[in-house]
Amino acid sequence: MKIAGWVLSGLIALFMLGASVTPKLLQMDVALEPLAVVGWPAKYLVLIGVIELVCVVLFLIPRTALLGAVLFTGLLGAALAANLRVDNPLFSHTLFSLYLGGATWMALWLRESRVRDVFPLVRP
Repeated sequence: MKIAGWVLSGLIALFMLGASVTPKLLQMDVALEPLAVVGWPAKYLVLIGVIELVCVVLFLIPRTALLGAVLFTGLLGAALAANLRVDNPLFSHTLFSLYLGGATWMALWLRESRVRDVFPLVRP
């Protein structure tokens, strides 16, 4: 289980770094366009990228993984709300935050026994 959790964590981190953090930090058009669609000014692009990077790093460090997952969940909640507000497509855009958040918590659950103790699938 622990290996599967780390593999999933690595995939999530690679996805975030490649598809979200890097385009924002480099101020690429692929990151600017969605920001404009949801009504956020471009001046926040780098800040959002840095916040995402901090969340990913915290999530990957075992001692801060829970904090990283909680902060990442808040970030994903904001993304969901922004997409919902502008009536973006439900399953591909709006709910993507839920998919990514669910995968993040599943990865943490798989790799951290303390999280499994708090959220057991089966009661002993």
